[in-house]
Amino acid sequence: MGVEVGAQAARSRALAVLRVRSRALAVALLPAAVAVVLLVGGSTGQIDGPGWGVTRWIVSGFALFVILAAAGIALVVARSRPAVSPTVTIAEESAPDLYRMVRDLADRLEVPAPSAIALTPDCDSWLEDRTHPANGQPRPESRDEIEGVPGVRGLPSAHRRAPAAPVLVIGSPFLWWMRVGELRAVLAPVVAGTGPSAHPDIAAARRFVRGLDAAVAVTSEPRGPLFRTVLGGVGWVVRLLLRSCRGHAAEMERGVAAAAAERAQAVDYGLRIVAQEQVGLAYAGWDRLLTRVALPAWRMGRWPSRLDAGVVAALTELSRRDRLAEGFASRLGERPACDLLEEPGAIDEAASLLAARLFHGGPAETGPDWAPVDWDEYPDEVVDRKWRTDAARLHRVLDALGVSRSSGAGAGAGASDPEGPTLARVMDHLSDGEPGELREPRESGDLGDLGDPVVVERSETAAYEDEDEDGGPENERSSALAAGLSAEVAREEAAVSAGAAAPSGAAGQVGPDMPLWDDGSLPLFPLQPPRTGRELLADHVTAMVCCAAMDTAGAAPGLDWLDGPSLLINGERSVDLGPRVLSLIEEGDPAPLRTWLLHLGIRPEKPVRLV
Repeated sequence: MGVEVGAQAARSRALAVLRVRSRALAVALLPAAVAVVLLVGGSTGQIDGPGWGVTRWIVSGFALFVILAAAGIALVVARSRPAVSPTVTIAEESAPDLYRMVRDLADRLEVPAPSAIALTPDCDSWLEDRTHPANGQPRPESRDEIEGVPGVRGLPSAHRRAPAAPVLVIGSPFLWWMRVGELRAVLAPVVAGTGPSAHPDIAAARRFVRGLDAAVAVTSEPRGPLFRTVLGGVGWVVRLLLRSCRGHAAEMERGVAAAAAERAQAVDYGLRIVAQEQVGLAYAGWDRLLTRVALPAWRMGRWPSRLDAGVVAALTELSRRDRLAEGFASRLGERPACDLLEEPGAIDEAASLLAARLFHGGPAETGPDWAPVDWDEYPDEVVDRKWRTDAARLHRVLDALGVSRSSGAGAGAGASDPEGPTLARVMDHLSDGEPGELREPRESGDLGDLGDPVVVERSETAAYEDEDEDGGPENERSSALAAGLSAEVAREEAAVSAGAAAPSGAAGQVGPDMPLWDDGSLPLFPLQPPRTGRELLADHVTAMVCCAAMDTAGAAPGLDWLDGPSLLINGERSVDLGPRVLSLIEEGDPAPLRTWLLHLGIRPEKPVRLV
């Protein structure tokens, strides 16, 4: 009963959307109808007299203008390509078991099977219509020509034109973390949505709304003055129509979702409750993996090629640390959903590259500055390089600020190169008790190494404002150093963005659907806002400490699945460095860090190797 109620509500709202379209057509034809009446009345002598001839010409000209304008607007709406989500399409020969499971699920739900399956690098699943001609999806003329699609209850059996079933988009982390039964339970309400999608009225209403939405995007693109004027009028009409049917379209989608959820109640109801818990856990682990592990690699020009496999390791580690996730790792003995794929490694690599493009904006092809990296190579290829690059940037900024390379610790006996990059130089400069020697910049152009001096000045002001709000760093030296780092990082990122060229194609047999979406505005979903000056300064000082630990105390770079780059000392992850660094940059107190360095045998006065 609930299914019929939801479907009926969706159909009634779909008819309301189509009525908006019909009214728009009626308004466009109304001047033509008046013109026909005047012309017929004049030819028969029924409407004749002074002024009627001029009126007929004016009304006929206006009617012709309205018809041409309506035809132009209809053409723009029909030809505008609706937005398509960036995905990795999975061919049936690449995942026959997955297609078989989805078709069996559709048969059990008594709905049409999805026309194809695609993966998205996110923790979500949905149905997407790709029947627009620009997307290369053929639309069958009759529902009888769709092989393997069962009949839909409530639909007439007449030879009406039925749209092709939508594409099922599945979040790639689900395939690696969830078991086969859990994935089936999670997809049940999504696949159930193909039933309402096959109804002609709902399909027509959705096409109309998507066309209007695509037309709005087309009319908003920058063009010449003439086209901008013409498309401005088209955009006004399209927005008016979209506002008129927006409420009905939203209610229609709610009805479709309610009907699909009600229909899916009969399939794996108990398992679906457990599977929903895995959805939340997968989302938490995926977000942490992207921000803590993948993002540092992307910023170094490397993209992890096995992100979905990494999310399993991250969630397993989370279930080991978090008592709320206890017991979730015990499921790993069951068959994972990625076993439904013939080549899970190749598909994971394609999804990982797409994730790098969506969340960071990297190019579509590998190259010298954009190469894949395996998890075994991550500590040496990413962590070590990141720390040494940050340490080198920190010393460049110190040079530009006029901080002397010699310090009280660095100039003592045993210092092999007092002019080299040492941790002691950084600590002495940030310490209130033992400040490093400050001098005037070498020349007035020294700050040119950091970019335009005006930019640096503005960055310093912004840094002071940010730090006052965040509670630190409060001392002048930390603030100046944080501002210089912010300016240097901004300059480097601007240079990379200006020199990056995104190729139009993707390498390999399995890859993102590049022709289906515009990649000119990447990244579509930036992971985090720009870091504050305090965060940048803490990261760079920490990197310098880690470099000193690796070069003077035998420490090693490591990878923590939840926290990202980590320092391994005697094979154990260091977890107590952060508070000591913050004490140095916020309070100017080097004592906690000096004690930590002395305890581990790290020599701050020794120069370190930078990149």
